[in-house]
Amino acid sequence: MNFSTTLLLILAFIAANLPFLVERIFFVFKPQSGDKNVAWRLLELAVMYFVVGGIAFLLEGKLGDVHKQNWEFYAVNASLFVVFSYPGFVYRYLWRRRGG
Repeated sequence: MNFSTTLLLILAFIAANLPFLVERIFFVFKPQSGDKNVAWRLLELAVMYFVVGGIAFLLEGKLGDVHKQNWEFYAVNASLFVVFSYPGFVYRYLWRRRGG
């Protein structure tokens, strides 16, 4: 159980930063304007949140019974996912522009 929790946290951290590090829309399509805008990045962040949530649901099902959660659980998880995405946001919008 400890390994799956650690694996899930690492996966969530990587998934939260991917929209800010990859220039392709949903990692497949190249944007016509040449640069992906913030709206695409936020949409990808939301999709990645649900993907990681689905993986967490599957992992929990493998370990035993899946516990029913209320809205507070999902609000905290969404907030944690946004905090995980902060390094990618800083790299894309704050750090890279300072040097150039």
